[in-house]
Amino acid sequence: MVGIIGIIILLFVMIVLKMPVGFSMAVVGFGGLWYVTGLNSALSMMGTETWSNFSSYSLTVIPLFILMGTICFHSGVNKNLYNTAYKWFGRTRGGIAMATVMACAGFAAICGSNNATAATMTTVALPEMKKYNYNKALSAGSIACGSTLGVVIPPSVVLIVYGIQTGQSIGKLFWGSTLPGIFMTILFALTIYLLCVKHPEWGPGGEKVSIIEKIKSIPGAIEMIILFGLVMGGLYTGAYTPTEAGAAGAFFAFVIAGPIRRKLKWKGFVSAIVDALKVTCMVIVIIWGAVIFGRFLTISRLPFIAVDFVSTLHVPPYMIMIFILIIYGIAGMVMDALGFLLISIPIFFPMAIQLGYDPVWFGCILTVVTTMGAVTPPVGICAYVVSGMSEDIPLSTVFKGVLWFIPAYALTMVVMIFFPKIVLFLPSLIK
Repeated sequence: MVGIIGIIILLFVMIVLKMPVGFSMAVVGFGGLWYVTGLNSALSMMGTETWSNFSSYSLTVIPLFILMGTICFHSGVNKNLYNTAYKWFGRTRGGIAMATVMACAGFAAICGSNNATAATMTTVALPEMKKYNYNKALSAGSIACGSTLGVVIPPSVVLIVYGIQTGQSIGKLFWGSTLPGIFMTILFALTIYLLCVKHPEWGPGGEKVSIIEKIKSIPGAIEMIILFGLVMGGLYTGAYTPTEAGAAGAFFAFVIAGPIRRKLKWKGFVSAIVDALKVTCMVIVIIWGAVIFGRFLTISRLPFIAVDFVSTLHVPPYMIMIFILIIYGIAGMVMDALGFLLISIPIFFPMAIQLGYDPVWFGCILTVVTTMGAVTPPVGICAYVVSGMSEDIPLSTVFKGVLWFIPAYALTMVVMIFFPKIVLFLPSLIK
């Protein structure tokens, strides 16, 4: 009962009152521990849990991958990616919006952040779509949904946090989310194509580009391909651990952007470090709150009671999984996706394991459903970023455009549920 009161009443009241989710979880978790075990025990447990989790070497993977993304952002990799995608796909009907999704996928592969991808692609791609009189809802929706690929396509901060909290291999999680990320990218492009077939005026073709210009634009994407290949290739071959992969990725990003391409100036380098620190601190505070809150839930025995209850239900496991995903989808509409993920993992992870689901598969499908929350109303943060950075596109127009892409998210989850090999095939190749 204490656990239920802590989650349903206290925690969500604090979140509704706009208290940062990390601090909300910490306050409720500490208060619950105090009530159940006493003040001295709660203080001791809080200190022990904080030290044992944040003295872990594996946690350094978070700032390293974030630094890799901010270096790429401040060196203009996103503009090069978009230029390449635009040259190859912009001529076709709806091609500029498709190029935007492709560039979002590419930038996401080296950035791992929804918000950073949304902000950069709004700046780069939206003026081009305005230039060719693209439908505003289609333009905004393609950027907002394309930016969510940053959580699905590795390296993903959400997958890193999930792996740390559940003890799963981050390398396997990265490889497991690769094919679903590619599949979702294709579905987004197909959605744009079908919309523009039905409404040709929504996505007029861009200027004709010669094959020579297309070939000349390829180097703009090579740096991203090389960086992604170095990081994921090292993980696949076992050349380095996920933490070392983060360090290698940040180093290679610096070398490519600085000495080789000469795109990263001193001011940009400093800004990359500052941005990486800001994002890292935000993620760490959320993890800290989740650790304390998770300990409280464990002592309240709520997760174990939930598992026991589920085991008595006489329904197919996939029906329970669909119900869990619906909960995540609804929660993503009203609160921070990463925050809810960390709140709910102590409850739903044991449940998924009890039902016989693979923990890598479970983590990968959670990234899809939680990232959908980043664009759905009322708290679709990526939609807010796109609207906030464009002068003439209201939030309602962004959400209207997002709704056309929701079937792509749903179909991706359906395929992952009924064909789990799309997730588990690549991880099975890793020793």
